[in-house]
Amino acid sequence: MKGSRYAPESRNLTDPASRRVVRQITSHPSIHHHPFFFVPAYDRAGEKLIFVSYRTGRPQLFFEERASGDLVQVTDCDDLADWSIYPSPDGRFVFFTAGTGAWRVDLASFKETKLADFGAVEMREKGMVGAAMGTTALSASGRWWAIPVKAGGMSRFVLVDTQTGESRVILERDTIGHPQFCPDDDNLILYAGSMTDRVWVVNRDGTGNRRAYEREDRMQWVTHEVWLPGRRAIAFVDWPRGLRLIDLETGAAPWLSRFPAWHAAPDADGRRFVCDTNFPDRGLHIIPLSTEAPGFLCASEATSEGAHWGGQFPYNDGPVAVEARQHTHPHPRFSPDGRRVVFTSDRTGHAQIYEVEIGGDA
Repeated sequence: MKGSRYAPESRNLTDPASRRVVRQITSHPSIHHHPFFFVPAYDRAGEKLIFVSYRTGRPQLFFEERASGDLVQVTDCDDLADWSIYPSPDGRFVFFTAGTGAWRVDLASFKETKLADFGAVEMREKGMVGAAMGTTALSASGRWWAIPVKAGGMSRFVLVDTQTGESRVILERDTIGHPQFCPDDDNLILYAGSMTDRVWVVNRDGTGNRRAYEREDRMQWVTHEVWLPGRRAIAFVDWPRGLRLIDLETGAAPWLSRFPAWHAAPDADGRRFVCDTNFPDRGLHIIPLSTEAPGFLCASEATSEGAHWGGQFPYNDGPVAVEARQHTHPHPRFSPDGRRVVFTSDRTGHAQIYEVEIGGDA
């Protein structure tokens, strides 16, 4: 039940190749995962690590209390959308969708507040990837929350004012997935369109909806876009050829790295990325935005479901059903201080949360 505290489950391991310390944070024989790769897993102070656990039989919000190591259950609901979770920067709340409602839960009192009700809608598209995951976006100030809502043949982009509770639809179109507020501008939101036309931005008031990048040809696989802090620029994976950066002013998209990153997330300073890999799995790596070569961090040993990633771009002729359970993907993410990386791995047979110490100068 909410408010329950579980004894620490962590144990330290050593990566045999890098010799870095890898801490396994959860151990219960059930599914665990941290938020999606572009969503913070920690509050800014690094006092709580937010994750989802299925140990009660249903997905529920938990956090690791860093000072004690205790695992604290935050929710006890029937229909939590586990990839919708988004922690507030100050560590007070987590925002999430459940059923057809949008909720905020207080991490101290465990009080849940419904901020919006979307009525009789599907909420998410069918499937396991992209818009079907139901990810949401919170602005850097914590004031604005953007939620894609699938309703019949269209997707509505709903903006919630977390202070007043007011909500409104700012955009309607065929599909809206993976929203992300610019970390340096609460007025600018990145989102994913269709698989063949991925990278779009829109102003917070719904004006200025525009394509940020257009595919070069039918063979190019554009995916896993994310803001680069400190610059009005969007990094994306040109799978499996490397990592590129879109300049929003010019539209140019030069290469950042030719390393075959899969999910790549920047640190808070925008100086480097951490990524996982697939086809083949080379483990987790750090990609500096400098002349340095990418550096091996540790093995993830995750199963990383998704056979479609091993072939050519599969979506040119429309949606394709894929088996790609997201808790089998590492989705690495830096801690706020840049000294650790959190990732998920099902190496034990159940998806667990891990944290690897980077070491050296953060």
